[in-house]
Amino acid sequence: MIKKCQKHGYFRGEKCHCGDEGRIVLDDVRTERLGRFISGALRHFPDDLGLAMNQHGWVDIDVLCDVMLTRYKWATKDKLFAIINTDERGRYEIAGTKIRARYGHSVDIDLDLPDNQTPVLYYGASQEEADMLLVNGIKPVKQRYVHLSTTKEKAIEVASIHTENPVIFSVDAKAAQDDGIKMMTVNENIVVSEEIPPEYISKD
Repeated sequence: MIKKCQKHGYFRGEKCHCGDEGRIVLDDVRTERLGRFISGALRHFPDDLGLAMNQHGWVDIDVLCDVMLTRYKWATKDKLFAIINTDERGRYEIAGTKIRARYGHSVDIDLDLPDNQTPVLYYGASQEEADMLLVNGIKPVKQRYVHLSTTKEKAIEVASIHTENPVIFSVDAKAAQDDGIKMMTVNENIVVSEEIPPEYISKD
């Protein structure tokens, strides 16, 4: 559920941090539905919706809102901002009249995020994948970029979504970047990268 506090704007949950109960902007069902639509539009199928996405993943906010309204008559720009401004994973960003997803793309784009500054990164995989990664390196799977974690703990958390006993790999990001492999910082937890050859990874 997303609500709006008169003093502090949009928030998720029952009350704002100031104690104000706020007014409901989106209930749980509509929050989930609109969130999935925005993710799909900005990460996976912009062309199917008639969205003109540039090479860096940006689309026009007003055009996105027009498309939303053709699907959901209740999906106003106010509700779009409610989703974006309360997203705990920092999946989206707005610049002027444009909006984009910051990571998770399956469409072929070239993000222009800041260069990674963390020398060692982490990647979690299943037991079945582990030996293959040591031979073939880490390649994007159904995504444009490899997604790496800035801490071992975060890598375990992410990998545990898909496997019960994840194997964690260390990635020598500094050496890889020195050799020309592009890695970009999404937020404090996530770095996206081009394909990483096996010589830069090791079991942690």
